[in-house]
Amino acid sequence: MVMSFTRGLVIQVGGPTKSYDLINYATRNVYIPTWHELMLWIYGFCLKSEDAFSVAFLISVVHRVAEGSGFISSDLYQYGFFSAKIKLPSDYTAGVVVAFYMSNGDVFEKTHDELDFEFLGNIRGKAWRFQTNVYGNGSVSRGREERYHLWFDPTREYHRYSILWTNKNIIFYVDDVPIREVMKSDEMGGDYPSKPMSLYATIWDASNWATSGGKYKVNYKYAPFVSEFSDLVLQGCAVDPIQQVPAASCAEKDAELRSADYAVVTPERRTAMRKFRQKYTYYSYCYDTLRYPVPPPECVIIPAEKRRFKDTGRLKFGGHPHRRPKRHTRIPAGSSSEDQSDI
Repeated sequence: MVMSFTRGLVIQVGGPTKSYDLINYATRNVYIPTWHELMLWIYGFCLKSEDAFSVAFLISVVHRVAEGSGFISSDLYQYGFFSAKIKLPSDYTAGVVVAFYMSNGDVFEKTHDELDFEFLGNIRGKAWRFQTNVYGNGSVSRGREERYHLWFDPTREYHRYSILWTNKNIIFYVDDVPIREVMKSDEMGGDYPSKPMSLYATIWDASNWATSGGKYKVNYKYAPFVSEFSDLVLQGCAVDPIQQVPAASCAEKDAELRSADYAVVTPERRTAMRKFRQKYTYYSYCYDTLRYPVPPPECVIIPAEKRRFKDTGRLKFGGHPHRRPKRHTRIPAGSSSEDQSDI
């Protein structure tokens, strides 16, 4: 077997990084009871440190086939707050997708729910792009993608990415800035994610679509590709994925979730979200009239915002950040470049 490795996913659990031993987890799940006693399963090729404080997951190339890797929470959760500090791979990373997301695709293959952060690779010197997406009850034909530019260089230092998921709303955060909120409504119906989901982090070769629609592919001469994770937060109530019967303690956990600071979009956060969306959103499915002649029911069409977008949902003008010194397969179907105070 001839094998080469691209940069992988480094999960920093605390403590010093020591020498690594290569462990092949490609054909079996291995339980790792580390990272603040959180329960994670890993897959793919893993570099595990001597002290178990950190592990590195790799895109491996076996028989000329690229295989991704990552981790999965061993529990499924009925609503919660899921967050991690992430530092993305540097240099030329076109075609390499790093994803941090919730899904239950392994359990509900035809009716899965999903909430995504996906970082879409990068060409040296360009602003990083990423997307969020929402699927409910297998609604993959009704993707709800939004795409954005980051206002900082995510390869130079850690930034926090978070997903709040309740029975009333979903909020995506970048650091302390809410960038997107999806409200549950009767009109949205079963498209609102409602079944228990696990937390995933993956890295994989998505050359066919990720960077500029697949124009730029993964170039393995720039390997290894390293994305580091730290300060993982898993706050939710574990449930049985089939019976969907939460434990008795879920009522208390739900109350904690609803009363938490991050569960409230204050007027200041609402202003920050509006500024972010005006300046850094470059695609919105709500304004993609070629795809959706009638906007999906959760879309709130703002005339002033609509004028910025073409019929494709992409920008006509404005909204582009100024340039500044700045498994596969997924299991389911420095300094900042701009001061965050600006938004």
